[in-house]
Amino acid sequence: NSAGSWSPDGRQLALITFVDGGNEIALWDVNTRSIQRRIRVAGVGALANPAWSPDGESIVVTGLDGGISDLYLVNLQSGQVRQLTSDKYAALQPAWSPDGKYIVVSRSAGLGGAAKLQLHHVDGRSPIPLIRAPANLKTVGAAWSPDGRHIWYAGRMGDWQYNAIFPQYQLYRYDRETGTSTLMTNRYGSAFRPALSPDGRWLVYGTREGAQTGLRLRELSTGEEQWLAYPVQRDEMESRAPLDVLPGYAFTP
Repeated sequence: NSAGSWSPDGRQLALITFVDGGNEIALWDVNTRSIQRRIRVAGVGALANPAWSPDGESIVVTGLDGGISDLYLVNLQSGQVRQLTSDKYAALQPAWSPDGKYIVVSRSAGLGGAAKLQLHHVDGRSPIPLIRAPANLKTVGAAWSPDGRHIWYAGRMGDWQYNAIFPQYQLYRYDRETGTSTLMTNRYGSAFRPALSPDGRWLVYGTREGAQTGLRLRELSTGEEQWLAYPVQRDEMESRAPLDVLPGYAFTP
């Protein structure tokens, strides 16, 4: 299975599992430690990065088929599936706004293009580009602040490169009110895949230390940091990282 997303009540995890030659969204019950429901998205070859809506009624997921990646919105009550995007090499790493009205996602114009964060309204309006310049700044792994004002993300110049020199990625915080980004890390081992606690107290992100990858924990009010887990699995900094630099992880509600 792939990295999961918590239901708002903390009782279930949405996972992607591979069953009988295809992918499914599996709803895993925390108490019974078993899968309670399986959901297939017809006509989509592979699924990744499920994200549960704040109201608990829907799950957005990335569907990949024949080199095309798009967002699909699954209504959990009706089972209806609605395609939100329709672009080649487009939609990766979706994240819901706290009010449930928007989904931010990294989208690229083609293979090798630097992905850019864009905001999608759940009713299907035209996407809103968040970060336009510089043109070759790759922006991935978005995470919302609990109040919805800020979007954290990892950025690097260009999609990827051979014989990469560190650092590759650093964390930035985009302010939706001012439309500006602020550099939030300065680690030689890079910084990527940010995750914020629901109370806004903690930040977790991936970084490289020596030859190993680990997760750092930062208390945002003081800036103090420590290792949360080290080492974890290898990162994908030295590849195109099509599904982000690390698999997702999430705080419990």
